[in-house]
Amino acid sequence: MSGRPGSRRAVGFTLVEVLVALAVFAVGMTALIVAGAQRAQDLSYLRDRTLASWIAADRIDELRLERHWRTGRRDGEVEMAGQTWIWEAEVVGTANEAVHRVEVAVSRGAGAEPVTRLTGFLGDPEHIADAEPQGDRPGLP
Repeated sequence: MSGRPGSRRAVGFTLVEVLVALAVFAVGMTALIVAGAQRAQDLSYLRDRTLASWIAADRIDELRLERHWRTGRRDGEVEMAGQTWIWEAEVVGTANEAVHRVEVAVSRGAGAEPVTRLTGFLGDPEHIADAEPQGDRPGLP
């Protein structure tokens, strides 16, 4: 491309164009950083919910293995995945005397809001033994 002799033609971006491009880049990077931080927080929350659910299910299974349940509250600590978790279980009777309801709440510390709650039912083995299944196939009425 030939120009007139003596004319100066500047090649490049103006200061305003550079500032606008930098502002657009900054807004885009901020959005990406916020999205990444939110994803990390969500993953941490899901990990905690999963671990707390496992702890609650384990505690209900432990109560089932005891086979003699007393109603009331119990609590304790358990170590899982390098963290100390606090669980609280409440066993209550139901309208059917052979069945008890247990609700387990698991939190990350004393007085903290529970990360999860799980409800299960415990069957009294003495009453279950009296109710033998009927029919040709075991376990089916």
